[in-house]
Amino acid sequence: MTTTSAPARARRRSPSFGSLGVGMAVLWLSIIVLLPLAALAATALDGGIGGFWDAITAPGALASLRITVLVSVVVALINVVFGTMIAWVLVRDEFPGKRFVNGIIDLPFALPTIVASIVLLSLYGPGSPINVHLNATKAGLIVALAFVTLPFVVRSVQPVLMELDRDVEQAAASLGAGNLTILRKVVLPVLAPAILGGAGLAFARAIGEFGSIILIGGNIRGETQVTSQYIQQLLEMDRSSDAAATSVVLLAIAFVTLLVLRVLSNRATRREEQDT
Repeated sequence: MTTTSAPARARRRSPSFGSLGVGMAVLWLSIIVLLPLAALAATALDGGIGGFWDAITAPGALASLRITVLVSVVVALINVVFGTMIAWVLVRDEFPGKRFVNGIIDLPFALPTIVASIVLLSLYGPGSPINVHLNATKAGLIVALAFVTLPFVVRSVQPVLMELDRDVEQAAASLGAGNLTILRKVVLPVLAPAILGGAGLAFARAIGEFGSIILIGGNIRGETQVTSQYIQQLLEMDRSSDAAATSVVLLAIAFVTLLVLRVLSNRATRREEQDT
């Protein structure tokens, strides 16, 4: 009499939607993602390859892309530090109001970004009640983008910290390792994939953000005009092909960034699994 192993029985019992499920998933993905991207690419190439190249190498496009990428990198790095710190405090520390703090982390996800821009302009604009004036500056862009992208890092790191085996940290401490050594040798290697993933999401969100910076950014060409504002300007001038071409560049930057970070994250995960 033959017996079936538990894993085999579990595989047989696991639900499967079969070809119908695959077809529905591909159809929905095509409607929501692939078809809009194809339409965007077609519009970007209305003027041919030459027109596309002229659009993305125009002085205004290059200036806005440079500002956008620079500010987004700074924002991602800031959120890596402070987002990881906040996640650590929420997981490892107990303090009054912890649930409230944990709840407001997701506020930028729910708050309309134009509302965030109004609030930031009221706080840091010309009539600042705290006498801090960031309107129409790169610092203002960084503050606005840091606000809307903070949850990505916090929510990426937090669940990994919750699952982290603290016995390893205690064992390292019992062997004489200091807090800094434990953080560098034990904790950060485990958190690295989550930190990279959160940083990638924060960067991708920042390069395409519009609402939160529309007021406080100032939209000064060559100084604070980000690519999303430049694209809006092109659309207002009825240059939809140039706007689509610039949008394709933004999409390409976001896609390559997420792809590279995913590869690095997977490598870090495999290395951690091999070490353990």
